[in-house]
Amino acid sequence: MAHTPTTDVLIVGAGPVGLSAAVELRRHGVSCRLVDRLPARLPYAKAVGIQPRTLEIWDRMGLARTVIEAAVPLRGQLIYVNGTEQARIELMLPPEVPYRFAALPQYETERILEEHLAALGTVIERGTELLSFAQDGDGAAGGVASLLRTASGGEEELRTRYLIGCDGAHSTVRKGLGLSYEGGAFAEEYMLADVVSDWDLPEGYGLRSMHQGVDGATDDVLVCIPLPGRGRYRMSMLVPPELSAQPAGGPAGGSAGGPGAGDGVLHGLEGGRVPELSHIQAVVDRLAPSPATVSGMRWSSVFRISHRIVDRYGDGRVFVAGDAAHIHPPTGAQGMNTGIQDACNLAWKLALALRGAGGPRLLASYDAERRPVGEEVVGRTVRHATQGIDKEPDDLRTVLLREAQLLVGYRDGPLAGIPFGPADAPQPGERAPDCSGLTLPLAAYPARLLDVLRGRAGHVVLLYGEDGAALAEAAGQARAAGPALAEAAGAGGAEGGSADDATGPCTVVVLAREAALDASAGLPAPVPGYRDAAGEFARLYGADGPTGFLVRPDGYLGARFPLSGTAAALSGYLASLSTP
Repeated sequence: MAHTPTTDVLIVGAGPVGLSAAVELRRHGVSCRLVDRLPARLPYAKAVGIQPRTLEIWDRMGLARTVIEAAVPLRGQLIYVNGTEQARIELMLPPEVPYRFAALPQYETERILEEHLAALGTVIERGTELLSFAQDGDGAAGGVASLLRTASGGEEELRTRYLIGCDGAHSTVRKGLGLSYEGGAFAEEYMLADVVSDWDLPEGYGLRSMHQGVDGATDDVLVCIPLPGRGRYRMSMLVPPELSAQPAGGPAGGSAGGPGAGDGVLHGLEGGRVPELSHIQAVVDRLAPSPATVSGMRWSSVFRISHRIVDRYGDGRVFVAGDAAHIHPPTGAQGMNTGIQDACNLAWKLALALRGAGGPRLLASYDAERRPVGEEVVGRTVRHATQGIDKEPDDLRTVLLREAQLLVGYRDGPLAGIPFGPADAPQPGERAPDCSGLTLPLAAYPARLLDVLRGRAGHVVLLYGEDGAALAEAAGQARAAGPALAEAAGAGGAEGGSADDATGPCTVVVLAREAALDASAGLPAPVPGYRDAAGEFARLYGADGPTGFLVRPDGYLGARFPLSGTAAALSGYLASLSTP
């Protein structure tokens, strides 16, 4: 049995969730290994919807541009019942939201993430399967011993500080932890297919067409999501009788790429039963709003839907994320996006823990912040799958913001600091909204706040005010806290970093109205000073006076404080992260 040097984190599963976790860990200078039992990416457009919040997260990682250049926009959804249009939902968001809804096949999402990760020095170890693991030791001496079967067929024992299971609905990591996975399964079976249709539906619109009987129950359904390529869609529909019989011995193969459904979790793509183009055409003939012919089928499969969630997102030094923690109907494209947010939330906390700047309370906050989100998503997607999104009682704007995952927040979580400022302003634990209209003297064009945050792996301190002298003093206080902030953000990691590096893991940024910035020539180097030329930052952040903000690495506010209390606020926040 081979033994390898210790690495910080082992990630099991190289889907979008595992890849996002690896990218975020590498940005923080954390060493990691990413293994996947499959020899290559699967060619299936499983998860296709990309939410605006996910694009914001990927923007911070430097990925958003590549994704949006490859994806197609989702502009709306057409809803038909018994051949008559019942609703047309326009996927409109407030103008300050930087990204819109998008669609991209999962294999393309994985390709982009994999190439980005490779540029950071980490490659997927394909054909490598986790057989077992065990935790031992406490404190700095603690770790996880994992037994792997490599692509060559041999076994390798690997010791790491932490283990993350991103290995899907049939997760080996979840089973090894003994986590419960309570929920149920839909009785219906569905077909998925990636095809071209020659209908004349408006570009960028999805379709949900249903047949309902006299009792109002839906007995036939066709759901189509546009993909890149002229007339190409991922279609889903009920399985016809000739394909619905289960193979002998129960469900076939479990989810594609999974170790099998012997665990009783009926979720994901199945092997053995492959719908033909004629099966897809028959449903289109029945339910398409206008006559259409389908062709160019890239792949098809039967799949099952379950809804389950674990009782906790981790135990000790081992954690689960994505489908390993929660599964649910694909309605609203919530699954992959929720998992990516799991990964980002966990990664920066592990980075702090590995630097000794985060205590057990910080790692426990992963479950405390993310499991309530998973519970809400599971419940909402089950409700939408059975009743329809158009039956939501909230106004359309709220529904769309929730579907875009822009309302996810942790204001009641253990890391949320003391509120400050107007009650309706963004507070600790809430998403840090983007804004435009930020200018620099040397730039002839305005920047967005996302431009300021992009590429900065750690916490960012934003100081807003209209008095130049007060801003300079607060910036000096923040810089004095720089070494502690830099350590907390991972400056001691493999890639190094310095509190005096404005692009490193500790960044202080001044935002001011133009006159105040002109008066603050004494900003300590290298603190940049942006002008809130249009006042959009002040409006969106409710900055009705001199205020400081600490933005977490995952884009949520960690603290909001009066400018005069900058030093105390930053030291208090850091102390809260390391508190047992």
